[in-house]
Amino acid sequence: MENPMRTPPIVSRQEWQAAWEELLVKEKELTHAKDAMAAARRRMPWTEVDRDYRFDGPDGPVDLLGLFDGRRQLIVYRAFLEPGVHGWPAHACVGCSMVADQVAHLAHLNARDTTLVFASRAPQPDIARVTARMDWTMPWYTILDDFDTDFGVAEYHGTNAFIRDGDRVFRTYFVNNRGDEAIGGTWSYLDITALGRQETWEDSPEGYPQTPPYEWWHWHDDYPARQPSV
Repeated sequence: MENPMRTPPIVSRQEWQAAWEELLVKEKELTHAKDAMAAARRRMPWTEVDRDYRFDGPDGPVDLLGLFDGRRQLIVYRAFLEPGVHGWPAHACVGCSMVADQVAHLAHLNARDTTLVFASRAPQPDIARVTARMDWTMPWYTILDDFDTDFGVAEYHGTNAFIRDGDRVFRTYFVNNRGDEAIGGTWSYLDITALGRQETWEDSPEGYPQTPPYEWWHWHDDYPARQPSV
């Protein structure tokens, strides 16, 4: 017989409300701490990417700059979909698959001039087969060189953030292990980028692009026509 579950106390509605209000204070502190952490990320130094990394994609070969798809920011999640990984050839690894299942509609990231892609070692036909089976629609590329080694994701999943200035590309942030297991929503992705959510309430360096919250939000099929970044 299993041990009985040791539950918290059962209390009145008034006692529950008081306990909730007490915990809410701590939750607000946590929210403000997360905001402060995101502000610190926006002040991280940048390091220039000085190699011409190559990938294969649904439309053929592309370099790192090409992964931006004309946008200013790029987020690359290194997913393990390749020979030797548990689940191959029918699946990507279980953890990476759960991350992929959590990804929000990309139109909202794109509206903030940000592109999200996944990258693995599997050839494109295998990636296309698995993503179709799993109903994943994010751009998914094949790593062709040392990108995974150079950016800390050769042996474990991880998320790298980049920004470009014209044709110059800079690495701005990196998160892995438990740090990126909960990433997937629009806000969690934007919070690891150099520019953040780009909303006026954020603590960002002077001159960063910002607009009022709610003002830029749209249904994912109703965003204004895209203007290319420089």
